[in-house]
Amino acid sequence: MAELAQLIDSEVFSNSEDTATFGKGENAKKFLWTDSAFECVCRGHLNDLEIIVPYISTGLLYALSGPALSTALLHFRIFVGDRIFHTITYLTPLPQPSRVLFWAAGYAVTISMAYRLLTTGLYL
Repeated sequence: MAELAQLIDSEVFSNSEDTATFGKGENAKKFLWTDSAFECVCRGHLNDLEIIVPYISTGLLYALSGPALSTALLHFRIFVGDRIFHTITYLTPLPQPSRVLFWAAGYAVTISMAYRLLTTGLYL
């Protein structure tokens, strides 16, 4: 609670809507804290959440459907490796197509598991 009070006393905020109390337009911008590295990490985290949540739900159903161990391990290993490399490409200045390709590979693994679920049926 003391940290929150200190943040309010410093009159520096990370969200533009929080600065509205102190002014409008250019006057409010001086109370806005921005850090490009922090914002990059936040965007990467949000991107991870967008792909990991569908993967976890699909992967759980896929694992419960009794797939071949080698096929399941292949799906899971490709996805984990893909997310590691996607994070590396997100945090380092690599050319843009690399990040998109890793993102697409993660979704391809999720779609592959969903396809196998739909074609073999769920045996819960």
